[in-house]
Amino acid sequence: MFTGIGYYAALDFAARGARVILACRNEYKAQNAQKKIMKLTKNPNVVYKLIDMTSLSSVRAFAKEINETEERIDILVNNAGAGGLGNHFTKDDLQISLQVNYLSGFLLTHLLIDKIKKSAPSRIINVSSVMANLSNLQIDKINKYPKNMSRAFGDGLMYSNSKLANILFTLELAHKLKNSGVTVNALHPGAVNTDIFRRVPGVYKIVKNVLAGLYFRTPEEGAQTTIYLATSEKVEGVTGKLFENCTEIELYRKARDPELAKALWKVSEELTKLHEDEKIK
Repeated sequence: MFTGIGYYAALDFAARGARVILACRNEYKAQNAQKKIMKLTKNPNVVYKLIDMTSLSSVRAFAKEINETEERIDILVNNAGAGGLGNHFTKDDLQISLQVNYLSGFLLTHLLIDKIKKSAPSRIINVSSVMANLSNLQIDKINKYPKNMSRAFGDGLMYSNSKLANILFTLELAHKLKNSGVTVNALHPGAVNTDIFRRVPGVYKIVKNVLAGLYFRTPEEGAQTTIYLATSEKVEGVTGKLFENCTEIELYRKARDPELAKALWKVSEELTKLHEDEKIK
């Protein structure tokens, strides 16, 4: 069984006849997803590439291979996300939730942007969450795990901060790519019954599972706004916006600070160790 919204977005793209590249960490799951999508869509042009979002070097290796082997990138969906990762830091000295949910996507987008521009009109889609509203994002503490909190609340805050970062990244990137033919939008997929929070501890996981069974959307339903932003003619030329239920919505209050977006961009360049010639001006 495939539980992620990324799988259902890829399935839809393949059904439309697109060449689809699955960016996956687990090779076994990637192979199964690839085979299932090809079987269901009769589209043989579905491949997978391995990438570990907890490793900047893995992101760089993935991007290098894509740039060397692919002629174009029409759509980039930054869909990676995980909750309940705890107070851990990766070998890049980055807080794991921040790196998986935001910084690796920030880096990947930069490394692929030249090819995306050459493929214009093209689209970048960043999956965020309504949990961005719970963020307390502070630039000087962005790479620090909250102190004096239970793991459940600390993890929730790190997840919320990363999802606000996705929206702020979207807004600043849209500004920088103005008139390039590349659009950038963010979305909240809704409360979706995936395994994204499978690592949350104890009673919180039980509560989540009960609520998910009663109220959450299926992963296929949760993928619809991603699919809409990637394929609909109605959003052609639309950029720097936030969507939910295939509809543009008002920016969350905490995402309306352009100075915060600029400050986040600068510190993200530093944390991902971008080279000068890789930066988007």
